[in-house]
Amino acid sequence: MKRIVLLTLLTAVTLGWGAPSSAQSPGVAEWARNSGEVSRKSAKQQNKLLKKASKKQRKAMKKYAKAQRKAARKAERGAR
Repeated sequence: MKRIVLLTLLTAVTLGWGAPSSAQSPGVAEWARNSGEVSRKSAKQQNKLLKKASKKQRKAMKKYAKAQRKAARKAERGAR
């Protein structure tokens, strides 16, 4: 029984010793650099989404214009 307790205690101490201590907080320069990277990535992603949305809108406008032309032709044929 004592051996199991001693082995468990020794294992716990060994694992605790090997764990890294808490790291220091990043400095101002590193924080600013990381912030810049994040903002660039965010801007790039936003631009990509904007391009995709505008492409979708252009496609919808072309489809609407085509439908209007078709309706006009149909109305013209019906008027004759």
